[in-house]
This record gives sequence, structure tokens and C-alpha cells, in this order.
Amino acid sequence: MKRRMIRALILAGITFIALLVFIALYIDETRRVQETYRRQYHTCLTKVTEDIDSYLNNDGDLDFRYTRIVSDMSCADSFAFLIDGPEEHKRVVTEVLTCVMKFPEQMRQKLPELKAAIEDMLAEYDKGYDEAAKIVASIDKKGH
Repeated sequence: MKRRMIRALILAGITFIALLVFIALYIDETRRVQETYRRQYHTCLTKVTEDIDSYLNNDGDLDFRYTRIVSDMSCADSFAFLIDGPEEHKRVVTEVLTCVMKFPEQMRQKLPELKAAIEDMLAEYDKGYDEAAKIVASIDKKGH
């Protein structure tokens, strides 16, 4: 009986240690994945600012340049929902994407402001999200 009890305690100890190792590996992998998502999010936002610069400098076909802004903003929106962060920031990024897609005539006039807001987002300032929210609020959603 003592042997069985000792064997059961040793097996429980080994199982507990294995569980701790599994939890530590899971946490480490989750951290790495979040870093990858955050890096991709910043890459997409950087591309948006580059596309806005290209659009504002009248480099080539403006419709194509604006489509690239929409595409890169969509990419940033996708990664915003994958990273751990404030829900408010995710909502603002989604609203900016919606305005860029649905109201291109109005957003084309606000591209310099949007670029400044996105640069502040890239610098991880909360004011960048506040500026983007103000841009979204300034859009006439009825399309007039």
C-alpha cells in the first residue's frame, strides 16, 4: 500500500510539473504571436501613411492610390482585432476604415489629418486614436 501511495504521489508530482511546463510554453507562444500581430499592425499603418503621402503628392493614378489606402487600412483593421488592446482603439480603427470605404469624397479632403492621426497611433499615443475619432465624427454620414 505504501508503494502505491508513493508511486501515486510521484506520478502526481510529475504530472503537475508537466502541466506547469505546458502553461509556461503556452504563455510564451501567446506572447510571441501577439508580438507578430502587433508588428503586422504597425506595418499596415505605416503603409497607410506611405500611401497617403503618395496620394497627396499626386504620384500617378489617384484612384489606384486611394484603393491602396483602403486596402492597407483594411489590413490594419484586421490585425487590430487580433492584438490585445483597448476595445476603444479597435473601434476607432474600424470606424476609420468604414469612413475611408463609404465616404471617399469626404475622406480625400481629410487625408492630411488622417495621416497625422495614424502617425500618432504608430508612436503609440492615445491622442492618435482621439484625432482619428474626431475625423470620423466630422464626416457627414448621410453623404451630403
